[in-house]
Amino acid sequence: MPRDASLRIPEIPLFPSTFGAIFQRFLCSAIYLREMESELLRRMLTSLASTSRLAVELFLKIQSDSESEDSDDAIETRNAYDTKLLVAFTDMLSTVERCFWAWETSTEWWDHIVMEVWDDEQWLQNFRMRKATFMGLCEELAPTLRCKDTRLRAALPVEKRVAIAIWKLATPDSYRSVANQFGVGKSTVGIVLMQVCKAINRILLRRTVTLGNVQEIVDGFAQMGFPNCGGAIDGTHIPILAPPHLGSKYVNRKGYFSMVLQALVDHRGRFIDINTGWPGKVHDARIFQNTWLFRKMQAGTFFPERKITVGEVEMPIVIVGDPAYPLMPWLMKPYTG
Repeated sequence: MPRDASLRIPEIPLFPSTFGAIFQRFLCSAIYLREMESELLRRMLTSLASTSRLAVELFLKIQSDSESEDSDDAIETRNAYDTKLLVAFTDMLSTVERCFWAWETSTEWWDHIVMEVWDDEQWLQNFRMRKATFMGLCEELAPTLRCKDTRLRAALPVEKRVAIAIWKLATPDSYRSVANQFGVGKSTVGIVLMQVCKAINRILLRRTVTLGNVQEIVDGFAQMGFPNCGGAIDGTHIPILAPPHLGSKYVNRKGYFSMVLQALVDHRGRFIDINTGWPGKVHDARIFQNTWLFRKMQAGTFFPERKITVGEVEMPIVIVGDPAYPLMPWLMKPYTG
């Protein structure tokens, strides 16, 4: 763009610091470009706003370097001046409207099909719970999972966050498939999954995984044919990616990398006690003997005192397990051989 010979350039004050000199050059450029097209000027200012953090860091560095060279009086005067200049500079940047972009996605399936059309049978098939149960879970987790909207975009609702996590946990779908299903980014699925799991662990674990009504459990197992039984124990292997240089410790007997989840459940299959974290190579019996449950059962404090007489033998409340577990006075297992 040719310069207008009649353009009058106002007098620009000289700034006494390096940061001031940088800002002076910016003012000069702005004066020469004040007749520039508005769109081009907006792009220039937006680009400049994106580097505002670097400008602040540069100012602080220059200020720190100056303290080792100048006298205290000179530094005090210069710092006060540069501070005012910095405030004015950042105020100007904060008024610039920033641009952002996002992949175009669709949330029609979640917003209208799932939330408005699906019945309880479809919820059970896909989310392993009814809609009422799902909404109750969201209400429990809302204080931890709710996020505020930003100037750039609206936060994901709590219901959608929980649905993404449950869908990923309940199905073998990849992160990309779940992202396309819910109209979010692939990285968002991974972040949301960890957030929801941590929230469940922190808020619901101790309230949900608990002993409950012992008499009801004992009566339930009695109806199934085993008297005075308080639970059934077993382990399951959760597939994982092997940690670096430790793969051999996590290869289970079935030939894949895993971590063991040991669970004690009641007559309805509800968790009473869980233990997880052991490598897949470790035997179930060894894991069990190193758990809090084993110590409590050995001390006779996990279940209340309640014995029945079978023949001539007093039988306490017992748990049942498969042949991998040791035979104990309070742990029954099938006869082997």
